Amino acid sequence: MSSRPATRPTMKDVAAAAGVGLKTVSRVVNDESGVSPAMAARVQAVIDELGFRRNDSARLLRTGTTASVGLVLEDIGDPFSSALSRAVEAVAREHGCLLFTGSSAEDADRERELALALCARRVDGLVVVPAGGDHGYLLPEAASGLAVVFLDRPGIGIEADAVLSDNTGGARAGTAHLIAHGHRRIGFVGDLPHIHTSAERLRGYREAMRAAGLPVDERWIATGPTDPATVGRAVRRLLACEPEGSGGPGPSGAEPVTALFTANNRVTLAALQALAGLPVRPAVVGFDDLELAALLSPGLTVVAQDPEALGRTAARLLFDRLGHDTSPPRRIELPTRLIVRGSGEVPPA
Repeated sequence: MSSRPATRPTMKDVAAAAGVGLKTVSRVVNDESGVSPAMAARVQAVIDELGFRRNDSARLLRTGTTASVGLVLEDIGDPFSSALSRAVEAVAREHGCLLFTGSSAEDADRERELALALCARRVDGLVVVPAGGDHGYLLPEAASGLAVVFLDRPGIGIEADAVLSDNTGGARAGTAHLIAHGHRRIGFVGDLPHIHTSAERLRGYREAMRAAGLPVDERWIATGPTDPATVGRAVRRLLACEPEGSGGPGPSGAEPVTALFTANNRVTLAALQALAGLPVRPAVVGFDDLELAALLSPGLTVVAQDPEALGRTAARLLFDRLGHDTSPPRRIELPTRLIVRGSGEVPPA
C-alpha cells in the first residue's frame, strides 16, 4: 500500500495505488455493478487506507442531485422541534440522503435566509416550519425543481404540500374537558396571535366555549411572547393575583379564571413555574406533551401531538415528490389526543 498523500486524495490517487482504471474506482465508489467482489474489496481497501471521500459536487454535475435535503425549524432546542428533526432525519437516512438543519428562531427574515442558503447549496428538497407570512420567495426554486413541504404550519403565497396537527380540534377537546369538570371561566394563554398554530388553537378554545353556551371575556385571553416573565405576568393577571386598573375583581374588572388552557409546551412550562407555590392552583390543560408531565403533582393533562408522525409524514411526502409524484398539493392533518393525568380534572375552587 502507498502512504497517505499530504493533500486530499482523489480517485486518480486510488486508481494508481490499486493499479486499476478510474472507471473501476468510480464503480466501487458509487456502488455500481461491473466489478468483481475481489476487485471491489481491493479498491475499497485502498480507499480506506488513503481516506478517500467521494466529491458530491461531482455528483451534482453528473446527476443533477446532491442526495441532501434541508430542514428549517423554529428552534432546534425545543423538544417538539427536536422530535421533528429526528423523524425527518430517519426518513432521509432510509433514502440515503444527508439532512441539513437550521433554526429560524421564529424570525421570518432568518427563515428566508436559511431556506435560500440551503437552496444555494443545491439541496434536492426542503421541509420548512414556517416563521414568516409569505413564502413566495420559494416560487423560483420550486419552478426549478425543488421539492417543498411545509410542516406544522401551512406555507403562504405558494402551492405546496403541508403536514399539520388538528390544532383547532385539539384545543376544542382540551377546553371542553375543562368545561366538563365544572369550569366556566377558562383562561387561554397562547403564543403570538399571528402564528398559525396559535390562531387555530384559540379558535378551538372559542368553539368549545360557544358550544357549551359560555361567554368569553376577552380579558381571559392572553397571547404574546412565550418567555417565562411575560407568561408569568399573564397567568397572575388572569388569576387576579396582580389585578390591573381599579375596575373591581380580577383583571381590569373581569372575573378571575378557575382554569387555564396553555397553548404550547413553552407556555405550559412558564405557566407551571408561575403557579408554583400558590395555595390554590387552577385546573390546567396544556397543548403539547412534556417529558416529565406524568411526574408532576398532579400529573399534567395535555392535548398531545405526535411530532414523530408529523416529521415522518412530511419527509415521506417530500421523497414522494422527489420520486416524481406530480399529484396536486396535499394538506394532511394528523389527529391529537387528550391524555388525562390530573391537572385538568381539578374542580373549580
